[in-house]
Amino acid sequence: MKNLVRKLLLAVPASMIVLGASEALSQQTEVASPDAKSQSSLAEQLAAKAAGFAETAPPQLRQAFSKGVDIVRATGIEQSAKQVGDMAVDAKLVGWDGKMVQLSDMWKESPIVLMWYRGGWCPYCNIQLNAMQRSLNEIEGAGAKLVVLTPELPEKAKETAEANNLGIVALHDEKNAVADDYGILFDLPKPILPIYRDKLKMGTYNGHSKMELPLSATYVIDQSGKITYAFLDADYKNRAEPAEVIAAVKTVSGN
Repeated sequence: MKNLVRKLLLAVPASMIVLGASEALSQQTEVASPDAKSQSSLAEQLAAKAAGFAETAPPQLRQAFSKGVDIVRATGIEQSAKQVGDMAVDAKLVGWDGKMVQLSDMWKESPIVLMWYRGGWCPYCNIQLNAMQRSLNEIEGAGAKLVVLTPELPEKAKETAEANNLGIVALHDEKNAVADDYGILFDLPKPILPIYRDKLKMGTYNGHSKMELPLSATYVIDQSGKITYAFLDADYKNRAEPAEVIAAVKTVSGN
């Protein structure tokens, strides 16, 4: 699958890809404001962010992002990734607080919500993280634990948490190994590698030179380790709605 994604991404004109990376670069320090947006749904917040970009970005930039999403989706990654009914992947990971976590130990205790974010440089990820933080009590009240994975190094994930005033401790998915096992990992196209490597400093964020990203996927996993809910979307602007996740948790926990 990764080879197929790589071939399709490389078909995008270099000029389009360079424009696409520029948005991530220009927004890498942007942080969502949870207080100002606490009354709106996550989908509304993400749509407002996307609309603001659409209003100010040049046509070539908008086309580059649209084309990039279409290409990733055309690989079939949304269908080939782990789905509802599949067994979850176990792993032992470290959080930015230095504590080791075994995923299977967590889901044996209670259902878990397993969520990936791409990095603190991604404004859409920051919006989602804030929304999940505000919904944390409801998620836990429904009977589940929120488990957040990221390719960021623990120290970078801590910076992301502090910048967003989050109490969530993200786990380090080193070299995207768990994302790869779930089938949600794809290679970034070569034409944008200098931008991500030299300007966005993704290697510094992730601690390795591989230019890969996971889909911003969200799963609910029951106490047997089976996936009961899956949100998979090639469009980075779309994320699992907290209310939908909470409903999925209640279905599993019986609350």
